[in-house]
Amino acid sequence: MDFDDQLQRYFGTADLGAIQPEAMAAGIEHMRVDFGLEQDRGRRFALWAVLYMLGTHLDLDTAFEDEADRNSARDFMDMMDRIQGDGPT
Repeated sequence: MDFDDQLQRYFGTADLGAIQPEAMAAGIEHMRVDFGLEQDRGRRFALWAVLYMLGTHLDLDTAFEDEADRNSARDFMDMMDRIQGDGPT
């Protein structure tokens, strides 16, 4: 799953700055529904990761039954926190 492709699919554009608040809310809701229906572990993780990057992720214990998936999500969150911490000072 490519990030830009996911933005295009759920929000109609790959430009985050161009997404109107109503479209953002609708796209996030659509992603959450798709996440709940998705059976493929990799696709579920990718949807969760995009939701996380948009600031609206699901609780790990609710989102992932498998402990390995929860650990991967924690690693992803830690990585994103480190990347955000590397910005200009």
